[in-house]
Order: sequence, then C-alpha cells, then structure tokens
Amino acid sequence: MPPIPNDGMKLHQEANAPKPEREGIPEGLWLRCPECGDMLFRKVVEEALNVCPGCQYHFRISASVRVEQLCDPGTFEARYTNVQPVDPIGFTDKKTYADRLKDEQRKTGNSDAVICGRGFIKGRPIMLAVMDPTFMMGSMGSVVGEKITRTIEDAIAEKLPVLVVSCSGGARMQESTLSLMQMAKTSAALARLDDAKLPFISLLADPTTGGVTASFAMLGDFIIAEPKALIGFAGPRTIWNTIKVELPEGFQRSEFLKEHGFVDFVVHRKDLRSEIARLVDYTGTSDEQ
Repeated sequence: MPPIPNDGMKLHQEANAPKPEREGIPEGLWLRCPECGDMLFRKVVEEALNVCPGCQYHFRISASVRVEQLCDPGTFEARYTNVQPVDPIGFTDKKTYADRLKDEQRKTGNSDAVICGRGFIKGRPIMLAVMDPTFMMGSMGSVVGEKITRTIEDAIAEKLPVLVVSCSGGARMQESTLSLMQMAKTSAALARLDDAKLPFISLLADPTTGGVTASFAMLGDFIIAEPKALIGFAGPRTIWNTIKVELPEGFQRSEFLKEHGFVDFVVHRKDLRSEIARLVDYTGTSDEQ
C-alpha cells in the first residue's frame, strides 16, 4: 500500500516557505496613514514633505530628512560629528547599552540622536539642532545635551539665531542621572543666549515629551508646533494610570496647548521655512549679518 500523504505537514511547509515578491511591485512602495487609514503611494507622501495628502497627518521623519526640508539646498554644514556616546554606567536591559548604540548607529548612520550645524533658511543664516526620532526615539543622553549646548555657544559667538527641532521620548534612561543633567546644561546655555539678545526658535514635533519638554523645548522665544503633535511631560496613559483622571479631548496636542498658551503657533510642515524666516526677520537678527 502506498504511504498516505501527510497533508497537514505539507500545508505547514507551504505556509512557512519564503514567499516570492510580487512581480513588478517593489517592497515599501506603499504605506498606510495611521490617522485616516488610507493606503498611500510612498513617493507622493515624500513629495508632500511626508504629510498625508488626505487628512494632513504629519509622519515622523528622521533628522537628516528634516534638515533637508528646512535648509536651503547645499547650505547645511554639520558640526560636532566627532562627539561620540559612551556607556558610563555599564547599563544592560535586553542588551548592553554599548551594543544598542552600535545597532542604532548602523541603522541610522548617525552617532547619536541629534544632528547639529549651521545652515540657511530662505537665505537667513541660523544655527540648528535637529533631534532624530529614528535613533532611540530621539532620547536625550550626554551627547545630545553636549551637541545642543555647543550649537547654542557657537550661535552666541557668531551672533546667529538658534533653531532646535525637538522630537523625543525624553531623557535617556541608559545614562541615568547624566542624562537628567543635560536639562540644566542646555537651559543654562539658553540663558546665555538670552543675555546675548539672540533669538531661540523652538519647533516641537510629534512627540516631544519627558525631560526634553521639561527643559529647552519649552524655553523658546517663539514656540512652534506641528499639527496634532503630542507634547507633554508624561504621556496620557501614564497620567491615567497614576491619578485616574480622564483628560480633556485633545489634551497634550498642539492645538490644545496653543489654546491654553503653551505654544505660540501651530504651523503646517509646508509653511515652516517661511514662518522661521519671518521670525528671524522679526527679531532683526538677519539684518546684522
């Protein structure tokens, strides 16, 4: 008698066999909008500055993409690229902090969660620091604090305005108290910038939370937020689990914070360059160059 075929085993093998790519459809060609649920052609979204053409949801973008969107072509000069993170307390969770840093550096091509330098926005010279949500969710460790502080110090020396784009989960727990010290360090640098009568423009992207919100992000002379960005110290879930209070509709979103005086402007991504240039002109900083 011939052997009885094991149909169950066959189905299992077929289900786990590698599936060939659909012919003519490159991987990653489409993406789904998390706000409205529409399937979007990736190229169309990128051409719209990574904004959903339907509901205007602002996708999170890397620091390098943000710099490219904000600065005049070919004008950005990166600085402090030799400042590298270390593992000061030998931290380990699911993996060592040292290994985690190496993985993030390979993934993003950046040394840490911020890109800093000098550039031009609509012809106006400016020092800028842009946080990178693709690197450990933009968390602030010693390198981030140091590079932002150097950005501010160079702005004072060169008499330039400062733009910081915040997009962060807060202080980096893997560096313990050292990461919390960056809150005071960056805030002290901004006090010196204020003494020099130079403007600080703070741009808040989704999300801006934790120790970043509790320090430099909310110290701007002008505070701009992208639409519907989550901005706060603790997230809504943490607040609910702690004090069991039901939060108002839209609480901790850009529009709610503008209504209550914590944010000056809510600006669509396509209008950011013009708005930043307008604010620089308003302060008269560009006239001094």
